[in-house]
Amino acid sequence: MNRYLEIIICVACLLISAAFYGQKYSTRSGNLKFEASVPSFEEVAAENKSASAILESSNGDFAVLSLMKGFRFKVALMEEHFNENYVESDKYPKATFKGKIEGFDISKLSAEPKTFTITGDLTLHGKTKKITDTARISKSGGNIIVVGSFDVKPADFDIEIPKVVSSKVSEKVEVTYNLSLSK
Repeated sequence: MNRYLEIIICVACLLISAAFYGQKYSTRSGNLKFEASVPSFEEVAAENKSASAILESSNGDFAVLSLMKGFRFKVALMEEHFNENYVESDKYPKATFKGKIEGFDISKLSAEPKTFTITGDLTLHGKTKKITDTARISKSGGNIIVVGSFDVKPADFDIEIPKVVSSKVSEKVEVTYNLSLSK
């Protein structure tokens, strides 16, 4: 009888620890877009549908990784220039964000999005900059949906825009994200 009691206690401890330590939610098909267009000129925008992200539900730790060559433009030549001349994708193949969703509590999520502040470090083109953003987070079925946007300046990441095209590219680039994370 003692042996059965030990087994029951061990199983109970495992179940309780799983409940308290939370779970990781992730995706490999996150959607990132950026827009750097200037009125009266050709659209400067791209989309990446294969960003990876992970969220630790117990503490709000949040990370995103995007391969720079995953961004698709409407114009192939623009995509080539982006990878070769601007972000130098061969030298700097990825952009990462590592941070925290402040006050994150998975038990309070519902289908109705709630606003959270996300703070962390964005690393792009070999440079790291602190980013603070307001995101809308909801829960749909077993997925956690994280949606938001923030602005960056290419100059902050030592990305040089040649004078010849500088009037055709915005000094501020709007980055939007839509991430559906699952267990």
